[in-house]
Amino acid sequence: MRIVFTHGYFLYEDEKEQQIMKPYPPLGLQYVSAYLEENGFPNAVFDTTFSTFESLQSFLEKEPPALLGIYTNLMTKLNVLRIIRLVKDSPALQATRIVLGGPEVRHHKEHFLRYGADIIAFGEGEATMLELARHFDAGGNMELAHIPGIAYLDAAGQVSTTGERPFLADLDELPLPGREKIPLQQYFDAWRQHHGYSMLSMSTMRGCPYGCKWCSRAVYGKSYRRRSPAKVAEELAWLKARYDFDKIWFVDDVFTINHRWLREFARLVQENGLVTPYEAISRADRMNEEVIQLLRDSGCFRIWIGAESGAQRVLDAMNRMVEAEKVSEMIQLAQQYGIEAGSFIMLGYPGETEEDIRTTLRFLKQSRPDHFTLTVAYPIKGTPLYEEVEGRFLENLPWESSTDRDIEFERPYPRAYYNHAMNWIQREW
Repeated sequence: MRIVFTHGYFLYEDEKEQQIMKPYPPLGLQYVSAYLEENGFPNAVFDTTFSTFESLQSFLEKEPPALLGIYTNLMTKLNVLRIIRLVKDSPALQATRIVLGGPEVRHHKEHFLRYGADIIAFGEGEATMLELARHFDAGGNMELAHIPGIAYLDAAGQVSTTGERPFLADLDELPLPGREKIPLQQYFDAWRQHHGYSMLSMSTMRGCPYGCKWCSRAVYGKSYRRRSPAKVAEELAWLKARYDFDKIWFVDDVFTINHRWLREFARLVQENGLVTPYEAISRADRMNEEVIQLLRDSGCFRIWIGAESGAQRVLDAMNRMVEAEKVSEMIQLAQQYGIEAGSFIMLGYPGETEEDIRTTLRFLKQSRPDHFTLTVAYPIKGTPLYEEVEGRFLENLPWESSTDRDIEFERPYPRAYYNHAMNWIQREW
């Protein structure tokens, strides 16, 4: 049985992404691919990042897969819909079953199924995809009630959702992601051409125990599980032995959440000559001087410390559970130890006033992060923020031609105001 995995990120269709030019391989697909390989199901990964929609079509039609797994997030949703239509409209692909996974699918399952997806896989994809592969390889039909963690249309055309699949208890049991399925050199070349160095992504944990109201938990819920420091060090050694890259991006939500884990990781990479420049994301309340020293000693050259706002009342409304002063303190302390500090700023959160925006600018001027990003808040379905503003949407957008990023809701000021505010902050900075 032929199995193919793909996603909907086409770099050369997005001018903004081309300007940024910081692409990363689809790490989640690589994990699912490796898991199936380990369990006796060979598969192919078609990486769309540097490819084209036409090339994907040719690849699929040349050797039609029985199962097509597509990673779906908010950014790639519209292209995923294009891929679904391609499969459903192509005579060569009528026997192909489409399985969608990723953070975008849980709260839009019926829309995706009605649009043409055959199966929606919730949460972690490894075990679910393996069960589906075994089921269809044995000649099974679309009677799938025995497989947890999925949704599909039953014989009567109604959405049938099975029970939740338990999370993997021990992430150390996962194989290394199937990086050999992806043309990594294209990523290295793109990074070096535009930034002078190359980056490779790694994951050490899944989930986040915090409850920020704007953050989606569609895949891992509020779980927190982590690979052992030894396994992470082994993977780093494996990567350095096989690839010529310069730096690592740890994709974890809160890299410094467990201080004991960080101490052991720092010890292992130093003792085994594995110290590699890396950047990661953290929270100010999970940082102190010892943590920053451990970050520096283990190779961290840049730490992103979530702020979102400089106004404490806005942070409290977000349920960020952090103090703006603590964020500022940790930014400056990281810099004192020679680590670049970045932060994230979100404007337009419900209840934010103009004075709050001015407070945020003062926060940035006081903290002096080396980098910061600016966004206007948008509600992702399934989050507390979405529930809070759902009754205040300004327009009922067609699902099949929009994403949650396009949603506008009633705020104290029009969208143009926030666009101006972002430009104003940049100029003042």
